[in-house]
Amino acid sequence: MSRHDHGVLLAIESSCDETAAAVLDRREILSNVVASQAELHTPYGGVVPEVAARHHLTTINAVIDRALDDAGRTLDSIDAVAVTERPGLIGALLVGVATAKGLAWSRGLPLIPVDHLRGHIHATWLAPLALDPPYVSLVASGGHTRLDRVSADGEVTLLGETLDDAAGEAIDKGARMLGLGYPGGAALDRLAADGDRDAYEFPVGLAGRDTLDFSFAGVKTALLYLLRDIGTPGPRAADVAASYQEAVMRPLAERLLRAAEKAGARALSIGGGVAANSRLRALVTEGAEAAGIRVAIPPISLCTDNAAMIGAAAYFTDRVPWPGYLAQDAVATAPPGGVAT
Repeated sequence: MSRHDHGVLLAIESSCDETAAAVLDRREILSNVVASQAELHTPYGGVVPEVAARHHLTTINAVIDRALDDAGRTLDSIDAVAVTERPGLIGALLVGVATAKGLAWSRGLPLIPVDHLRGHIHATWLAPLALDPPYVSLVASGGHTRLDRVSADGEVTLLGETLDDAAGEAIDKGARMLGLGYPGGAALDRLAADGDRDAYEFPVGLAGRDTLDFSFAGVKTALLYLLRDIGTPGPRAADVAASYQEAVMRPLAERLLRAAEKAGARALSIGGGVAANSRLRALVTEGAEAAGIRVAIPPISLCTDNAAMIGAAAYFTDRVPWPGYLAQDAVATAPPGGVAT
């Protein structure tokens, strides 16, 4: 798979609880609009699929209009439409795919169906980072944790992945146990900033094994037992948060750096919502600089779900010519190997 010149793209993302649209001119982001549903799902402590899908229906057209306006473009100046087709919540995905097909068909444009995980992997291709493959990528989010080698032609090869829970899930569950609400990643990060990372010892999944895989189920259970023993942590909450966060972030950073070393990579990247965590960013930056490896970390706006990253991945994805995509469907699950080719 090589990079394609699709011209100016309208990209659409609706795989979970963000309705997003962006306009890209190759590596340049002309606009990137995200309508978050976080407040809608907060009372439930997590994303409710039916609520998410219905909200996408009511907001997607306005989000697309805003993205075009912000970019100073109209549909007449768009060369192709890209959209997340998998993986994600099926109802949410269907809204984006149906909208993208309708827009592309009405204008006689090609459609580019994009794998959501490829969006996180290729987000660093965009300016100003402009990282060209090859490199080693870590994607860590609420639903996925994986290490990949990205070859010079953009092909993605899995190197390691979580064997149970995703890193983002461990962070959100930990935040909830500490009474920080949902979504809890940013709140846990802020609380941990004032804590002692060595105050409590938490288990690190698969520690001591020669593996690039991850496991986070044990650290969640350990936090549950700790809080049962000490009760409400009160003034010790920052220490608990810092120690817990370290047990999640350190193996992510260490195995990413080990993967880069094994692959002989001279560059690495991180993506996904967990890549917004300040401790992970610091650990990866420090380790990469010490090893003489270039590190590319997107701005936080490109770490969480957004449409600009979908546009970036589209430049590494084949287009489907008009009107051959009318039977194109959304798919909730990832393909074998975890990323669509």
